Amino acid sequence: MAENLPSFSPCDALVAVMVGVSASDQNLRTAELVAIERAVNHTPVFANYDIDRIRAVSQTVMTLFEEEDGLDALFGLVRSALPEQLFDTAYLLACDVAASDGRLGEIETAMLAEIRDQLEIDRLHSAAIELAARARHRVL
Repeated sequence: MAENLPSFSPCDALVAVMVGVSASDQNLRTAELVAIERAVNHTPVFANYDIDRIRAVSQTVMTLFEEEDGLDALFGLVRSALPEQLFDTAYLLACDVAASDGRLGEIETAMLAEIRDQLEIDRLHSAAIELAARARHRVL
């Protein structure tokens, strides 16, 4: 399986993390897809990113999720493509996507914990990122 995997650019890896958290509960909600598109359109790190790549990256993530060791393969791709200084950016984007639909289920929470662990996000930093995402997506 691993030899057939595409290589990701750093921005592809960020998109893959967002798609991964959205798809983790087997339900890609419209609000989450809109949050991914909004992030790609408005986050400076994506300034030169080809938005048409989102579909191919999403398909790769979905294919990996069907494999037995797909999550490990996904994180392998992400870690190899993503510079360390973007690890917290990836976690922030994942938290934003997870919080965007106003629901954070057990599976999404577990996926965020896995992202946090895989990217070695400091617990204090992750708590601040999570709080900011919740505050940003709060409704009246």
